[in-house]
Amino acid sequence: MGSVEADVFLKNGELFVAHESAEIKASRTLTKLYLLPLASLFKENGNQAFKNSNQKLQLVIDIKEDHLNVLNKLISELKQFGDVFNSITNSNVIKIVISGDMPIPANFKSWPNYIYFDGRPEIKYTPEELKRIAMISQDIKKYSAWNGKGMPTPTDLAKLKKVVDDAHQAGKPFRFWATVDNANTWIVLSRLGADWINTDHPAQLAEFYSHQEKLTYTNPNPYPVYTPNYKSDGINKKVKNVILLIGDGMGLAQIHAGLVANHGDLNISRIKNIGFSQTAAANSDNTDSAAGATAMATGEKTNNRYIGMGTDNKNRTNLVDTLSGFGIKSGIISVGDITDATPAAFYSHQTERTMSNEIAADLLTSKTDILVGSNQTAFLSNKKDAGLMDKLIKSGFTLNKNFADFSKQTSGKQLVLMENDETRSMLKGRGDILRQSLLKSVEILNKNPKGFFIMAEGAQIDHGGHSNDLPYVVTEMHDFDKTIESALRFADQNEETLVIITADHETGGLTLLDAETKSGKITGHFSTDDHTNIMVPVFAYGPQSGEFRGMYPNTDIFKKIMMLLTKSK
Repeated sequence: MGSVEADVFLKNGELFVAHESAEIKASRTLTKLYLLPLASLFKENGNQAFKNSNQKLQLVIDIKEDHLNVLNKLISELKQFGDVFNSITNSNVIKIVISGDMPIPANFKSWPNYIYFDGRPEIKYTPEELKRIAMISQDIKKYSAWNGKGMPTPTDLAKLKKVVDDAHQAGKPFRFWATVDNANTWIVLSRLGADWINTDHPAQLAEFYSHQEKLTYTNPNPYPVYTPNYKSDGINKKVKNVILLIGDGMGLAQIHAGLVANHGDLNISRIKNIGFSQTAAANSDNTDSAAGATAMATGEKTNNRYIGMGTDNKNRTNLVDTLSGFGIKSGIISVGDITDATPAAFYSHQTERTMSNEIAADLLTSKTDILVGSNQTAFLSNKKDAGLMDKLIKSGFTLNKNFADFSKQTSGKQLVLMENDETRSMLKGRGDILRQSLLKSVEILNKNPKGFFIMAEGAQIDHGGHSNDLPYVVTEMHDFDKTIESALRFADQNEETLVIITADHETGGLTLLDAETKSGKITGHFSTDDHTNIMVPVFAYGPQSGEFRGMYPNTDIFKKIMMLLTKSK
């Protein structure tokens, strides 16, 4: 908050604050509402406006009428506060700026030199007069009929930019008044170079600007995307393999944010067959990851927090175990905790998603061939079964404690338990472990003559949504999209592989407020730190991909995969 404005009238020898003379009330004097509180804060902060001496404050007095008498009365009122409002003696004081009904510029010199004035762009000031100008302001309607929605017309935008630039050339800050009070207007004014933003909602404006590092992201260097050959896309041909890629928390806004930040292109945007998945849980229209993933893994709606269980608290057979009966091998991959809800729904059965020890132990009865993710503790130091790891090794799993070890494997059942730091966020330098894990899993499982099913989760798009952190969301979205590229390339090479990309739900209620595709800059806003119940997209590429068009409940994803993988078996 760098400037506070008070509309002032002189009545019965007293300065009152009011927008209209009819609104004047005896208790609302300039001294009581503004001068005394500001002077008190000034002293509390060690004779400066803010605790941080780099921050400055001005009090704009908008004189509604009779400026001569108002100014004389104001100067009289200011004397009781000593140097609090005298910028000549202390550069950290609260500057007094007169606006509204003002003296003509030639008369500025008639008033004390600690009184400054609000200039107008159409007035040509002499060098001496300009010294008394604190800022230059004008009604935005003099230049444009813009209503705060979208952008001004190119012609109006040029007018607005010129008036700001002219003020800056004169060495003065600029503000428009009568602007619409919304986030879009604030963004446009900032882009124009306006130095002040008028608002009647300072708390909302402060909130908007205080988190810009989490609400704006720029990617100056886009990565190249892959154009599929579409030879097998949508054809009526047997599906031997399915790669299901789940962007946890990924809605259309997250995808579009990634698109803009990559300068208008993504691998996922090259996919032609698109549908929508309705994500509601059995006991709530807002699903969590547990119920959302269980619906896709079992074909049945369940309660939030349930993992691979029905609403009757009984186990439901998942895709992995069902497909095993047809000779199809499976892999489950995450760039997060492998006992977390989404991956767990494909191999575990528990009524509470936080039961990491029990979820890990369920791998003993699962038909999973490859499991990749973090949370070594749940397996190596399981509190419910101290011998769990020995049992898993005896059941045929090879233990890999990092991706480097996994990368050396060529066959067999693989349990890849990475250190938590190895699955840190992309912003903190994780690298392309998701893509590499998918490629290695495909390499191993593709040797199975009856085909494979792989679920790979971009887990941390969701984390960014929960933290209301747009850079987090976009960098994870880009990592997920690069994993999609590898899946599409394999599908083109193999021609019997169906790639499906979807989400378990949307997280954060992300809205995109501003976009500059050429520079890869995106600005957003989150409405919640939780999941929303809006539909999520389903993208499909490869043989039979047209089956995923349309709108349907998330349980249909299970049914479609089962139908396509088993109808020829």
